[in-house]
Formats: sequence, C-alpha cells, structure tokens
Amino acid sequence: MTLDARVGVTLEQFALDVELRVASGRTLAVVGPNGSGKTTLLRTLAGLMPLTTGAIALDGVVLDDPSKDLWRAPEQRPVSMVFQDHALFPHLSALDNVAFGLRARGMRAREARDKARAWLERVGLGNRMDARPQELSGGQAQRVALARALATDPGLLLLDEPLAALDATTRVEVRRDLRRHLSTFEGVRVVVTHDAVDAAVLADDVVVLDNGRVTQQGTPDVITARPRSPWVADLVGTNLYRGAAHDNVLTIATGGAIASATTVDDGPAFAVVHPRAVALHRHRPDGTPRNVWLGAVIAIERVGDRVRVQLDAEPGIVAEVTGAAASDLALTDGTELWIAVKATEVDMYSA
Repeated sequence: MTLDARVGVTLEQFALDVELRVASGRTLAVVGPNGSGKTTLLRTLAGLMPLTTGAIALDGVVLDDPSKDLWRAPEQRPVSMVFQDHALFPHLSALDNVAFGLRARGMRAREARDKARAWLERVGLGNRMDARPQELSGGQAQRVALARALATDPGLLLLDEPLAALDATTRVEVRRDLRRHLSTFEGVRVVVTHDAVDAAVLADDVVVLDNGRVTQQGTPDVITARPRSPWVADLVGTNLYRGAAHDNVLTIATGGAIASATTVDDGPAFAVVHPRAVALHRHRPDGTPRNVWLGAVIAIERVGDRVRVQLDAEPGIVAEVTGAAASDLALTDGTELWIAVKATEVDMYSA
C-alpha cells in the first residue's frame, strides 16, 4: 500500500502545491506554521475538498484526478480521519460511535457492534462502551475516535492534531498509546501536528510546509539537527543562522559572524547552534573559543531544571544553562554577558 499524491488546491488567497509519497507501515508527520496548508492537505486526501490540479492514488487506485473528472466521495475512499476535536456523535454511546463507520460501509448491525466492542477493548475502554462523549475525558474521547478510524481497516489513516486538545499529563499517556497503535497499523499514516515531540515520537518521516509549499523533508533526526527555516528552528528549540560561508566562517545576513569546524563550500549556508552549547560568562572568557562576543539579556525562561536565556547581540542567540549557573550569573533583563561557542559546536551546511 503506497500513497502517491500531487496535491494542488487553489483557494481565493492561498495555493497549496505538495507532492507526497508514503509507503505502508510508515508514519509521515506534516508540520508548519498556522496557515501553511496542513489541514487543507489532510482534507483533500480525505476527499472533503477536491483537487484543483494533480492526482491522489492509494495503492495504484486513483481517488482524485481533476484532469480525468474523477473524484471519489469520502465514504467511498479507504480512508479514515481522526479530528482534533474528536467529532464524535454526542447522542451515541462510545460503542455506537465506533460502530457507525462500519455500518456506513454496509456492515450488519450485530457484526459492526461486535467489531466495535473488540476495538474499544483494544484501546482500553472496555468499561466505557455505554458512555456518551460528554461523559468521557479528553483522552478517552480521543481513543474512541481512534478506534472508530481504525475499525474500518482503512488503507490511509489521517490524524489532524490528534493530541492538541489534551492536557499535558493526558497527552503523554495518549501519545504513548497512539504510537503503539500506529505501529500495528499496516496502512499509510499521515499526522498533522504543531508539536516537535509528537513528530519525533510518532513519525518515521517529516514534511515541513510553509505557505503551501514543502520547505524541508526528512527523518525527525535530520529535521531536528539541520533545520532550514526559522520556524523549524523555533519548533525544535535551536539557534539557526543564514548567511554566506567563506573559509568555514558564516557571515550572517542579520549581522555578526560565526566560525565552524565543519567544512562547507563557500556560498549560501546555514549554521546551527544548540542552546546547551552556548557558554555565558560575566567576564571575557580565557582560553581559545573561536566565537566570543558580548550580548545583553532580553528574556529569561525557566524550562524544567534548565533556564533559557535570550540575548541581544550580533548575532543574537539563545543559551540554555542550569539553574545553578543562572543563579551564579545573577541574570536579570539587561545584564551584559560574554557569549562563547566552540567552533566544534557549530554545525554549518549549505543552503
């Protein structure tokens, strides 16, 4: 089972142009800023929105091709979708919500309820079959929605921000369960998310959309290690610079320069520095770090047992230090600090 999609959708003030190929047993995460086209892409794959150009085929069967005046309605596609807000029928029990999709595809009532019952047992809701959506927690409702989607044995499973509506504690638990269920699903999986952890945990591959176009794609490790846009860098929490490389020094477009031990061809390039690789000092540091410059603190944020410090400098940078180091530095807004980054901690790569 393989999804081959060339998705072209033209709306009044937006155009989506994306090409995807996803094999069965693989999970693709689609990420990007608000308005980048993520939900439009999912709705088009589901048949909720027709293509303007391109074609969508699943296992060689064409689902949408405007050049041939071909379009299959959502209920005629081997596709299931899990919505961010669950989209459960409020007047139906959990059991009947799961059975609904099976009944809509022509299965007899008793058989549909038996299969729905088995799926609710599988997602750990065997004791909540008679509960209606308003009687379920957010995590339980999402499990019902997932069971409903998987019960129809789709070839393509679409998930639109499946964990966004959950609180932090529930999110961790449901994410773990979702990963387990996805690993046993043999079809193609496409999940839209705005969370870097969700993408890293759930996905085999990642596509980054921006303004309707793919700006980067690869494994979660590649996307995290070598972002190619400020949005991705912010998503994964790292420092990204773009400029012109010469003799392994990047002259940054927004000001300043940074040296790397990485060999890269002269020309347009990126440099990335993890915040934990940034050392902060009250006085100019001794030794031989190749990158040393002065900056002023403009924001301080505690994240768990670490402290993220944003500094105004050329180049500007975010550092991440321990709580003890933050106390020793007596950090406050406006504090001037020396910034040091070893060249070996700067990864430079061609743009």
